[in-house]
Amino acid sequence: KRFYKHRLLFDENFPVRSYFPNLNSRHDVKHITADLNIASLPDPQVYKLAQKKERIIVTYNIKDFAPLVENDTKTGVIGISPSLPPEQVDIKLTALLNRSTKKSLLGKITKVTGEIELV
Repeated sequence: KRFYKHRLLFDENFPVRSYFPNLNSRHDVKHITADLNIASLPDPQVYKLAQKKERIIVTYNIKDFAPLVENDTKTGVIGISPSLPPEQVDIKLTALLNRSTKKSLLGKITKVTGEIELV
């Protein structure tokens, strides 16, 4: 399986991308406020922006984005558990993206939680 470099859009409430060195080095990450200079945009507009720019939204407030997600070929939403420290988010999100194909995260909500998978 070939590696795919995912394009992500961090929501305003998410830490800036410098907190996630692994993720940043492997994928194309933009923060809506720090990188795109957009603040206080309502969630439906954030979703539309992600569609337009073909980026997957990464957010803590998954419940606000859930009604917006449609069977979409341009964007999806990754919900991160707010209880995860940035180091764990960096590891788990990078691992998820590294094993995901170009289209596997589009048009749906994917959750990243603190639960550890038993092998």
